[in-house]
Amino acid sequence: MRDRVAFGIKLGFDRAQATRLARLDTPEKIQDFVSALRSNPEHGGDTCLSAVEVLNQGHAHCIEAGFLAAAAFWMQGEPPLLMDFHAEGDDDHVVALFRRGRHWGAISKSNHVWLRWRDPIYRSLRELALSYFHEYVNGPLKTMRAYSHAYDLRRIDKARWITNQDNCWDVAEAIDRIRHYPLVTRAQARRLRRRDRMELRADKILEYPKEIAAAAARG
Repeated sequence: MRDRVAFGIKLGFDRAQATRLARLDTPEKIQDFVSALRSNPEHGGDTCLSAVEVLNQGHAHCIEAGFLAAAAFWMQGEPPLLMDFHAEGDDDHVVALFRRGRHWGAISKSNHVWLRWRDPIYRSLRELALSYFHEYVNGPLKTMRAYSHAYDLRRIDKARWITNQDNCWDVAEAIDRIRHYPLVTRAQARRLRRRDRMELRADKILEYPKEIAAAAARG
């Protein structure tokens, strides 16, 4: 524990923050921590907060939670890995990756019932990505089209995504530019079944509805 706290401070967290993250010694604890963060309503416009700023502000959306989860994994001696999903007519989504043995799992922050935690049972990143396909939706449409390889955040200066006080748009753009692999062909995409009434009703389930309602009220 002491070594993890010391490493967290070296990464740029203050002692209290490093101590909180050092206690997250399993993927399940990391997922519970990011799930408990309020959903970022982005009242003042789009944001891409660093891991420190997520803790300072107490809210996050997917890539922001991904930065924090990746930092927590790094503190536990695991690589800080992210995977990006591309979508058609929808927002991209980012998850933090981890492995148990030969199998992949994911930490994911979503305010909806969709696009959440994945147990480490997937033999490849494609398998893991496909597990999100029928959940990745916008209204009646299934919108996911591609997934990236694992992006190791140790490739870039930690100040750009851990301690940055400004938005981390350059990191988000770097992840967006890495190689992505298609999940469906154009012909398959044209034949995708539209979601039914029951599935559309499930879209109304939100973990933090007040934040979303407040954002809508502010225009």
